[in-house]
Amino acid sequence: MKFIKSTILLSVFFLLGLYGCKKQVSSVNKLEANNQKWIDSIIQNPPEGMVWIPRGTFQQGAVSQDKMAMNHEKPQHTVTVDGFFMDITEVTNAQFSKFVQQTGYVTVAERDINWEDMKKQLPEGTPKPPDSILQPGSLLFKKTKSSVPNLYDFSQWWNWSIGVNWKHPNGAKCNLEGKENHPVVHISYEDAEAYCKWAGRRLPTEAEWEYAARGNKKNTTFFWGDDRMQLSKMANSWEGEFPVKNTLEDGFERTAPVKSYLPNGFGLYDMAGNVWEFTSDWYNVNYYNELATLNISVVNPKGADKAYNPNNPYLQEKVIKGGSFLCNDSYCASYRVSSRMGTSIDSSAEHVGFRTVLTLDMLLF
Repeated sequence: MKFIKSTILLSVFFLLGLYGCKKQVSSVNKLEANNQKWIDSIIQNPPEGMVWIPRGTFQQGAVSQDKMAMNHEKPQHTVTVDGFFMDITEVTNAQFSKFVQQTGYVTVAERDINWEDMKKQLPEGTPKPPDSILQPGSLLFKKTKSSVPNLYDFSQWWNWSIGVNWKHPNGAKCNLEGKENHPVVHISYEDAEAYCKWAGRRLPTEAEWEYAARGNKKNTTFFWGDDRMQLSKMANSWEGEFPVKNTLEDGFERTAPVKSYLPNGFGLYDMAGNVWEFTSDWYNVNYYNELATLNISVVNPKGADKAYNPNNPYLQEKVIKGGSFLCNDSYCASYRVSSRMGTSIDSSAEHVGFRTVLTLDMLLF
């Protein structure tokens, strides 16, 4: 594609010198027309597994009728994003397997742990855990045996599990058999970026993700509207008492195969529930308020300049969106479009995955 574009440009420069100003105008117009034809053709024939999300303006952040909205989702602010292609589904185990087979890539959860690097992100003086614990692994969900009075203490249902990684998502002794079309999990931000580089893609910005998730719906709590009673038909979430009992009303205990639920208005699947999805934005609890003070419509925002979370001051966190199979009304209700959370860039968990985007400038250059 670069060669074709360079050839066209060289031809234009030749014509400019040969025919003068009058021909210069017509040649440039012809070039622009050819480029537009190419762009229209690409949009109408998107890359396999992707869909075109047209340029648009929307109100990012929590809607007024959303009673579950958190402060870091407010206030709403006007955002415009240029058009882009987006994966129809979350990246699957089968797709990630192909990447690993071709590159030999080793994920963060599979690598030996370096204590010197780890302690830089912990409070000064934190003692080094025993070497028997400092082994490669990831965070695995485990139900509690009884009701949990404090839902802010995540350690009650998250366990660091040695030997758990994307190949062994539900335990060291489990494998991917029958899960080829499930979203890949136990992926760190670094892992997601490595996949994107291999695929010639990138991660979406938070604004791109939220705009795409709305699927032409304006000012609704969920991508399908405001009716919470539709949840079990629309998303893989936790139905029942979290984290004790899952009623399986939506059909799944943990992750579900992609495309198990209805798509949104843009044809995107699992933009609510199943697994949280990485964006490229730093997680900063003050970011929305800072945007609001500017009182302008922001075009293609890239997020905060740096991470800031007073609850996790030592961590460098990225914004994740969409919620997961663990989201419940009593816990986070993060299948809401505006919901956002931060997660450390150097860790992984059973409920976090990603999807990629591709822009026209990435194809042109």
